[in-house]
Amino acid sequence: MTDTWAWEYDPDPGYVIGGIDDLAFIAKVEQRADELVRAATALYLDGAKYTGTSPRVRHETIDAAGMFLYQVVPRHQRVCIRQVTFLGQ
Repeated sequence: MTDTWAWEYDPDPGYVIGGIDDLAFIAKVEQRADELVRAATALYLDGAKYTGTSPRVRHETIDAAGMFLYQVVPRHQRVCIRQVTFLGQ
């Protein structure tokens, strides 16, 4: 376990964003992931000691260009980006 919150691609970047070559879109996804980490830090003040159920998978829309699925895992102090879908502009 870690002592600070962070986000990560789960299982890895190649699986989650592999094949998406629009770097501006990926930057927006990662910026939103940073915001989700800040929100989770405030909501789960001591996430490592959290004993409830993990929140459900949720989605975030990035403009009209696409969306991503993520899950907050308080015990691991992580926001896991599970799937990124790029629709184009």
